[in-house]
Amino acid sequence: MRALGLHGPMVSCLGLGCMGMSRSYGDRDDRESAKTLHLALDLGVNFLDTADVYGAGHNEQLIGAFVRRRRSEVILATKFGFVSRGGKTAVDGRPEYVHQACEASLRRLGVDVIDLFYLQRLDPHVPIEETVGAMAELVRSGKVRFLGLSEVSAATIRRAHRVHAISAVQSEYSLVTRDPETEIFPACRELGIAFVPFCPLGRGLLTGQIKNNEPFAAHDPRTLLPRFQKDNLQRNLQLAGALQRIAAAKECQPAQLALAWMLGKGDNLVPIPGANRRSHLEENVGAAAIEITAEELKRIEAAVPPGAVAGARHTEDAMGFIDR
Repeated sequence: MRALGLHGPMVSCLGLGCMGMSRSYGDRDDRESAKTLHLALDLGVNFLDTADVYGAGHNEQLIGAFVRRRRSEVILATKFGFVSRGGKTAVDGRPEYVHQACEASLRRLGVDVIDLFYLQRLDPHVPIEETVGAMAELVRSGKVRFLGLSEVSAATIRRAHRVHAISAVQSEYSLVTRDPETEIFPACRELGIAFVPFCPLGRGLLTGQIKNNEPFAAHDPRTLLPRFQKDNLQRNLQLAGALQRIAAAKECQPAQLALAWMLGKGDNLVPIPGANRRSHLEENVGAAAIEITAEELKRIEAAVPPGAVAGARHTEDAMGFIDR
């Protein structure tokens, strides 16, 4: 268990990212997803992460139907901010929308309070102080317990934290995405904020399951991402192969080794690997029992050094939503 910020709740050292239960990777299977959620709690994983945009609200409804049966066992996180305007994706951080989004999420989830409410992306047209000020009103009214931010800069974190305590900051982080280490990590440690890495397995790149000669399904979003284009993918699979060899020597799965490496980066890190199948969840949870020696750490860092990955983590358009 780890603390979610200085004054936040205790959560399992590994959470569960639920996005894939509604979209992106593979076909949707609500029955298997429900079984996976129940198993997560049975295994001690109590930190569930969703968002209003996942599956256009389906994910919150799915998670809510489950959570209501075992509410006292769950630390429930959801996110808001993405909206559609004229058929295009935008971000809305206006105070009035903060309240609207919270009410809509509470209805879909079917709960009285959201444990952790994130702004999913910064609205460049609204000062962060105004957005967080409205989020703080939700805390005072009892609709939200703790506040979080996603994919924001260290400067934005500091400005937001002066308005109301931020308990968690969420960003993409893995062996192949090391950007947060430079500025976000120090800011979070200084302010007593938990860091919640999403895509801690590099969108599957570090699992050993992606093969260079096996195309992704037509609807898989990775077909659009630079890191998974032909030449880049070939280079990145060489990095993944090096990690697999270290994992084989340690008699664990490469995904477990990647997660164990991350857990060793600091007690304030709480990764949320996604899993929409019980087998994936059980494999991920096994990472919590793996200890990495100093020599193994050197081998891992040498196998997948910072900056070695080929290609950007997002398309140019998607990178435009990230506060840097």
